[in-house]
Amino acid sequence: MNRSACLIFNPVAGQGDSKQELATIKRILDPAFDLDIQYTTPEISAGELALKAIANNAEIIIASGGDGTVSAVAEALINSNIPLGAIARGTANAFANALGIPDTIEAACKVIVDGATKKVDAATCNDKPMILLAGVGFEAETVEDADREAKDRLGMLAYVLSGLKQLREFEKFTTTIETDDKIIEVEANAVTVANAAPPTSVLAQGAAGVVYDDGLLDVTIIAAQTRAGAIAISYHLLQTASNKEAAERDDVGYLRTKWVKVTTNPPQKVVLDGELIGSTPIEVKCIPEGLTVFTPIDQVLQAQERLDHLPGIKITTKQPVVEEQPQSLSTMIKDGVIIEGEEFIDGN
Repeated sequence: MNRSACLIFNPVAGQGDSKQELATIKRILDPAFDLDIQYTTPEISAGELALKAIANNAEIIIASGGDGTVSAVAEALINSNIPLGAIARGTANAFANALGIPDTIEAACKVIVDGATKKVDAATCNDKPMILLAGVGFEAETVEDADREAKDRLGMLAYVLSGLKQLREFEKFTTTIETDDKIIEVEANAVTVANAAPPTSVLAQGAAGVVYDDGLLDVTIIAAQTRAGAIAISYHLLQTASNKEAAERDDVGYLRTKWVKVTTNPPQKVVLDGELIGSTPIEVKCIPEGLTVFTPIDQVLQAQERLDHLPGIKITTKQPVVEEQPQSLSTMIKDGVIIEGEEFIDGN
């Protein structure tokens, strides 16, 4: 008997023929699964459909659409152990690209039919589910400026043009970044906290590739001193990301951490998984292995941290918290030696 699978299909995603794309998906998946197809509408979101599928005991949930559709379904599946299949049909397809999932319908369907799954990390940002990344400053301004009409008309070029515009409007802000073991104070133009991100998410690429299954968040700090420097940073990160190398500029820093809080002065806009959610401060927590995904990719752990070189940076090491251990009534000390036991007899 085939496993039950719910396909959540966004009929308005991408620029292709959605009826033809759905026919291709059904042709490949129907023989392998007991397939239930649900369509997103302006009134019913992908996240709502995913929650309904979970309540109906679907064994597999497959999202087909753009990043908004895939992220909404993924968010509903955090800590559920229900495998997520992704068939990317959007503009950026960041989730699929970050996890190495093929961006053609046939190949993406084959990954799901093959059945290999991987536990990957998820996260929360200000208690909201986070699958990809949270961007502060430059990243948020770029997403806000690249409107839906431009993305439909120009695709990824809309983000590039918006990014160039934001570089011309170069701004710096005072930033405090707190982790479990340090407090970092620096003048920045952008801070990106990534759980997973493709190479095209340039401002997340301080380290040599965002690792999505290491139980850590990847934080990249951009601290350009001039507009020309900001443009050079973007070009450098694009190159290093393509070559899977860590950034080596003195105005780019990065670290990995399980938890981070970012505060700015003045407050900066925040984008979470491609959607504006308000402004700083933000608190981001990693959920290790919080999501099960059909994916063919394995990753190699990359560089961990590079911060000291950033201009004007101040790093304060936090004192570790020492938890007091309850003292056992059966523990006694003789001549500086701890002796365990129910009785202590002098001289023994």
